[in-house]
Amino acid sequence: MADTTGSKAPIEESAVGGQRLQRSTQPSALRRKRRTIFLRWGVGALALLVVLGGATAWLGFRALEIKDNLEATNQLLPVLKKELLANDVSSATVTVNSLAEHTAAAKKAGTDPLWKLASGLPWIGPNLAAASEVSTTADDVVNLAAKPLVGAFQSLDWRALTPVDGAVQLAPLQKAAPSVVSAANSVELSYHRLAGIDQKPLLAQISEPLNSAKDQLDELRGLLSIAADAAELVPAMMGVDGPRDYLLLIQNNAEVRASGGIPGALAVLHAENGKITLTNQDSASAMGVISPAIKVDPVQETIFSTRMGSYMQDVNMTPDFPTAASTARAIWLQRHPGQVIDGVISIDPVALSLVLKATGPITVNPDLPEGASIGELPTRLTNSNLVPVLLSQVYAEIQEPVLQDAYFAEVAKTVFDAVASGKTHGDKLVESLATGVSDNRILLWSARGNEQAILRDTKIGGAISGPSVPAAGFGVYFNDGTGAKMDYYVKRTVQLIQRCHAGGYAQYTAKVSLTNTAPANAAESLPAYVSGNAVFGVPIGNVATNVIAYGPSQARAEKARVDGKDVGIASYTHAERPVGIVHVQLKPGQTQTVEIDFSKVVQSGQAQLNVTPTIQDTKDVILPEQKATGCTGN
Repeated sequence: MADTTGSKAPIEESAVGGQRLQRSTQPSALRRKRRTIFLRWGVGALALLVVLGGATAWLGFRALEIKDNLEATNQLLPVLKKELLANDVSSATVTVNSLAEHTAAAKKAGTDPLWKLASGLPWIGPNLAAASEVSTTADDVVNLAAKPLVGAFQSLDWRALTPVDGAVQLAPLQKAAPSVVSAANSVELSYHRLAGIDQKPLLAQISEPLNSAKDQLDELRGLLSIAADAAELVPAMMGVDGPRDYLLLIQNNAEVRASGGIPGALAVLHAENGKITLTNQDSASAMGVISPAIKVDPVQETIFSTRMGSYMQDVNMTPDFPTAASTARAIWLQRHPGQVIDGVISIDPVALSLVLKATGPITVNPDLPEGASIGELPTRLTNSNLVPVLLSQVYAEIQEPVLQDAYFAEVAKTVFDAVASGKTHGDKLVESLATGVSDNRILLWSARGNEQAILRDTKIGGAISGPSVPAAGFGVYFNDGTGAKMDYYVKRTVQLIQRCHAGGYAQYTAKVSLTNTAPANAAESLPAYVSGNAVFGVPIGNVATNVIAYGPSQARAEKARVDGKDVGIASYTHAERPVGIVHVQLKPGQTQTVEIDFSKVVQSGQAQLNVTPTIQDTKDVILPEQKATGCTGN
């Protein structure tokens, strides 16, 4: 019998349910194939898990690098600012180099090949891409803006801005200008790069620091834009390429006008090679009625009266300073034919007091006509007493308006002489002037088109429309209706109140509170020139005011209330912005609250408020915005 054991697979027997089953003990080819596939899958899955785990760990490591380095950057930025303000260029250089190291490390982590690859994944990818943009932007800002600025800062030493021999040294500013302009352009591009990131798919851990970085860049680009404009404009406007002459308007806040106060005292400011002197002086009252009247934008004449082109005192009844300035220049040239006026500068007594804060006290000895006297007015003016002297005491001691204006002009001349003397520090002077510009107390217009094109887009230009006005910009302005100097006694607050949306649009109310703090016996205790003596029909001691509110473009000035009661509202449109005007009159001791409603506000950005500068500190006038509550569907 043939042996067949080598040709057959072994057989195992087992009993299941009383039956004998036979099972092969050798895997079939199919089973071997399946086991091989399962083994490969297992090894592949394990390898994938290892790779993914490693990639996740690597991404986590990179994320931690970005986080730590950007946090270190945020801690160093205030240090750099402090060092620059202290003119400590050597320390600032060390700090900016340290900043560069941190931002370079963050950028390296954020542009890692694996990080960039993962940025294409769904869900987590946009977050990684956003973090990469933030780290790259931070590195660009440090290397393309901060480093060049620190390198140029030696030229921008505050002490270089202090006049020497009566003149500001313009060469350092000219030398630094290219670096400042380049830095401004770099920050502008960086801001728009972050602003272009779609935040809808982002986690809060990414969107919040992104918004913080964007806000910081927005603030920085504004500051650098001003610095770049100044670096380009100041040398030329200070007469480095030839002499310039500017009409100086000294706005008197005791008789309020939309841009500040009545421009009673006037002078010509001569600038040549950085040296500034006050020359010709005049007064608005001495100019009288202008005939023929200067042509003014008919829209603004309809809103603010035809007096704008007929009286120097009324050119700034409009809050649009380019209009007021060009009209003032035309009036001056009509009264002073043959002169050249290259621009108009406006300043008020509060701004002059800020300058005295930097220069220290001044001594005033006005050259008045024979027999005229300043009475008991102090000859030593300080930061503390200048405003009450100019806006109140002068009227009690000097009766003639022309002599009052002469005193104003003499004070302004003495302040400018103090600045030109070089006895003050440049940093203090720049800080004072910056506050004046921020509070709309210092305004500038140029008769040269190329320069005005730049000025119009800046805050110092005082335009009512254009890039300098926020998209969701509101304005509350005041025009005196008393025909006197009673606004010295008016205290004001202005507040924006956000209301619930209606019809898909935002709604706001401009709330204005006015209090007449004049003494109860104002009719007897105040000079007639201050009270107005009822010449324009306003009872003695009362204060009449036109409250003018501007809303954002395309919105509507809908209705108004005084002390909660509906009143008529004069509604207009200026530069596509709605304008609402309400007239109020206050007795001594009386307070009234004016509310003007704006509807159909299409702008979604942060609302911002601009107000007429008065004798009060602006931060005491503008109250924090009141947000809407309890709304549905906003």
